[in-house]
Amino acid sequence: EVQLVESGGGMVQPEGTLKLSCAASGFTFSSYDMSWVRQAPGKGPEWVSAISKGGTITYYADSVKGRFTISRDNAENTLYLQLNSLKPEDTAQYYCARVRGTIVVVGGDIPLREYDYWGRGTQVTVSS
Repeated sequence: EVQLVESGGGMVQPEGTLKLSCAASGFTFSSYDMSWVRQAPGKGPEWVSAISKGGTITYYADSVKGRFTISRDNAENTLYLQLNSLKPEDTAQYYCARVRGTIVVVGGDIPLREYDYWGRGTQVTVSS
């Protein structure tokens, strides 16, 4: 059974940092591109970042470029997202998702249809 379990969320002040983790199981993690998607209250899902199977190619939404860093440890079957210089508008539930095929960024976004498994998410709240 494919499982994706996120952790590391919390409440931080603006300009704070967090590191999110996503523990993967039930599939060969190193064979899949992976992604982070977030959803703010009352809004639709927003793609945040993606990473290739081997971790050598990374992609970022313009809204987080330069502040967030995606990485992965294939030996530990874990996906990470380092969040720096957090803003109140980063407040959202953050999900990791397995990419169905190969990452395809269309118009600065990865369509939801490109994902086949999702975790339950971890909440990030940025507030003073």
